[in-house]
Amino acid sequence: MRLAVVLVLIAVLTGCGPSFTPSANSSSDPSAAKPASPPRISPPPITPPIAPGDVLPEFACTDFKGGKTGVANFTAARADEQVGYDRFVLQFDAIVPSYTVTRQAKPVFAQGASGQTVTLSGTAGVLVSVFSATGGTTFTGSNDLVHPDFQVLKEAREVQDFEGHVQWGLGLSRPACMRVFVINDPARLVVDLQVLSS
Repeated sequence: MRLAVVLVLIAVLTGCGPSFTPSANSSSDPSAAKPASPPRISPPPITPPIAPGDVLPEFACTDFKGGKTGVANFTAARADEQVGYDRFVLQFDAIVPSYTVTRQAKPVFAQGASGQTVTLSGTAGVLVSVFSATGGTTFTGSNDLVHPDFQVLKEAREVQDFEGHVQWGLGLSRPACMRVFVINDPARLVVDLQVLSS
């Protein structure tokens, strides 16, 4: 019996005896580290797609035409100065009807059926014509927008609202390339006049 005990002690001391490895769930060693969970990786932020209308057309030294077939009431006109261009906007209550935007050598415009002419500020002009539109009962703003501080657009004036034909003349400091496009909700015809960097 004594010999058996001695042999067991020798086996344990020399490492020849059976070994014991606690399992991960064993509570015999409270200091045993639990396996680390993998780090959480956040997905990269999603870049939202560009909404229609956010990408503006290029400027072009040409005349423009467009619009939809139908009748609309003209409700507002405004002008604004932006970085790189001056902007003129006509607003309608439903759609932007058929239109033309035509360059002129001089800021001289015929006033409706009277045949009389008016000369606006500047040295060049643009005629904005909208067909199947009227502002007789819906437009209450100023029909002569003067902006001597703008770089290109010096004056915008309504020169006709007669028999479904609305026209605005734009007086420019010099001939300018344009971009013309339509925005919905509300319906607007936008004319941007390019400012050339000096």
